[in-house]
Amino acid sequence: MHKKYIPFAALLVIMLVILAHIGVRLTAAVPAFTFAEEEKEVYLTFDDGPSTKVTPRILDILEEENVKATFFVVGDRIAGREDILRRIVKDGHTVGVHSQTHRFSQIYASDKALLADVDACAATIERVTGNVPNVYRFPFGGPKERKRLAPLIEKKGYRVVGWNAVCGDEEIRGANADALYEETVKTAKGIRKVVLLCHDSTTHTPTAEALPRIIAYFREAGYAFRAF
Repeated sequence: MHKKYIPFAALLVIMLVILAHIGVRLTAAVPAFTFAEEEKEVYLTFDDGPSTKVTPRILDILEEENVKATFFVVGDRIAGREDILRRIVKDGHTVGVHSQTHRFSQIYASDKALLADVDACAATIERVTGNVPNVYRFPFGGPKERKRLAPLIEKKGYRVVGWNAVCGDEEIRGANADALYEETVKTAKGIRKVVLLCHDSTTHTPTAEALPRIIAYFREAGYAFRAF
């Protein structure tokens, strides 16, 4: 190499070293990308309604709290309560199929009987509200063979919805609102996506009484409320 090119080569090396050093510093200053934690969600679900007193009270509370929920209804309990079912839809909640009769032996007498029960409830919902339901929950949690039956329901276009936490309004006999709140907190502990089982049929006044505290608990714990 000719001597006149040596200073230029040396200068080039120095510049490259400086630029490399600056690049390292800039890279170190940029925080590493991390995945956000999975959002905490809670789905409030109510089975076995509509009822004349409990369902409207629950709807009033949900409206006051600006919370949406999912109601799995019984077709035979809609007659005379059509306005309540229509209000559920009008208020922006989801109406799902639970059963037409809520009679275990009749529903699960055969696969054909089960599907007929689903169709009858769905037809009642559509006739009253104009909405075609697309979510389903097995009455009584389903029989032992529910894993075999679930695909039959799904083939009809339904999402089959279970639960992973309970308020205890069916599990704890004679439970008051305080007991239901405590059972909710206990069974939902550590779950980031909670599907809470509640009931809004005639005998479940304590469920409505516990609902404001239940909502407050999940809200304070950072959960977002969802409906199916």
